[in-house]
Amino acid sequence: MFDKSIKAYEEAKCVIPGGVDSPVRAFSGALGTPPFIAKGEGSYLIDVDGNKYLDFIQSWGPLIFGHCDKDIENVVLETVKNGLSFGAPTELETQLASEIIDMYDNLDKVRFVSSGTEAVMSAIRLARGVTGRDDILKFEGCYHGHSDSLLVSAGSGMATFGAPSSPGVPADLTKHTLLAEFNNIAQLEKCFEQSSDIACIIVEPVAGNMGLVPASEEFLAKCRELCDKHGTMLIFDEVMSGFRASLTGASGIVETVPDIVTFGKVIGAGMPVGAFASRNEIMAQLSPEGKIYQAGTLSGNPVAMAAGLKSLQKIKADVTIYDRLNAKAVRLTTGLKEVATKNNIPLQVDTRGSMFGFFFNDTKPTNMKEVATSDFDRFAKFHHEMIKKGFYFACSQYETGFICDTMTNEEIDATIKAADEVMATL
Repeated sequence: MFDKSIKAYEEAKCVIPGGVDSPVRAFSGALGTPPFIAKGEGSYLIDVDGNKYLDFIQSWGPLIFGHCDKDIENVVLETVKNGLSFGAPTELETQLASEIIDMYDNLDKVRFVSSGTEAVMSAIRLARGVTGRDDILKFEGCYHGHSDSLLVSAGSGMATFGAPSSPGVPADLTKHTLLAEFNNIAQLEKCFEQSSDIACIIVEPVAGNMGLVPASEEFLAKCRELCDKHGTMLIFDEVMSGFRASLTGASGIVETVPDIVTFGKVIGAGMPVGAFASRNEIMAQLSPEGKIYQAGTLSGNPVAMAAGLKSLQKIKADVTIYDRLNAKAVRLTTGLKEVATKNNIPLQVDTRGSMFGFFFNDTKPTNMKEVATSDFDRFAKFHHEMIKKGFYFACSQYETGFICDTMTNEEIDATIKAADEVMATL
């Protein structure tokens, strides 16, 4: 059933660390061998063994229209004919930037990069350069890419400067990173008591890397209040939620307005891309206008720009897509909750637009510590059995799922039916 994937995985481990180019793909939070994918078709993935899976990952978010959408595919093929990369400006960059800015009242200019990690790294440098400060404040469970100053773990205090969470990260870099509990206002305030040198708060307003855990309105409002009081910048990391939680991401469903927003793979429709955006007076401090340096040879790659532009144009032509996507996400999570209850299994569910999450937990988690109380063994067994039945969920309790527009209610119902069968064995 998985013979070719098993063989491919063993071969990959000979030439790639762990056999994968991103750790979560190794199924360390699940069971079995990761299927090696041969192709995608609409809502489905097909592996090298010919197994077909209803895909609830959609390349971790960007494929709002599913795999191999013909409109996006065609524009990519046409763009490729003109060249893969120029290292020079193109009109496509301006067109995609204009589409993004047109949707946001608080954003005037965008700078494109090649990944979400790069977008966040650059946004933090911008905040530090503008404020002239060194410290940054992040929250446990919010993942902002793998740059050194963001790979931190909690120290001995409840709210404290972080320590490196990975070998290879110098303590001198993380000493400027304060770490507090997500959704914890008391710890947030304590950080500002500890440091008068905070350049920015960076937060996922809809956290998607500890499962789906939205920030509370009160928590985000307090972030904004403290930033205003102390001359600190507020960065919304919307690499995952941008154009997923709503037409304008989390910014469209929460009241708090950030100073800088970071975007990621969703604005490239599956091509490698990232971006950060802010007001004129802030972005004007970037080189070549200002003194804050940021650059990238492949930034604004024409193929990625074309794919993202077509995807955003399709979205704007039918903004009711978010109602459809959320309805399907609610249908799925409600169904999962019902069959879990039927089988006497505690399950917590949530959605934000086309994003969804579930935890095998007695109560709905609001932070990383509460997420960690979930039943990870039960999740791993559930995931493994669902894979065998042809349903591909995120392979870790710490990850978020995604709905695409090509999914049908019949496919959602089939997923719930399969989940019922699996949960009866858990």
